[in-house]
Amino acid sequence: MEYVYAALILNESGEEINEDNLTDVLDAAGVDVEESRVKALVAALEDVDIEEAVEQAAAAPVPASGGAAAPAEGEESADEDDDEAEEEAADEDDGDDDEDDEASGEGLGELFG
Repeated sequence: MEYVYAALILNESGEEINEDNLTDVLDAAGVDVEESRVKALVAALEDVDIEEAVEQAAAAPVPASGGAAAPAEGEESADEDDDEAEEEAADEDDGDDDEDDEASGEGLGELFG
């Protein structure tokens, strides 16, 4: 996460997000910098409008704390839905796990472990 935070700091301060600037911010924060992660982040953010991404994240609904709401009359509870989903998943297991594993490895999350 430190790498992403460093990129956000650079963006907020109007500095270019490049390898040198990102490394400088991370060094200043006392982070043990991995050059490969810096390069990967800079490449991943190359075509990203960070301002737009931050606005979208800020506009996303946040679930209220205090537990889940009771289901409306005639609706199943979440536990029943989970049980049904598990049963369906067990019935539909056709060996596509390799495709799922490959798909889950995409994105920035994989870079920052």
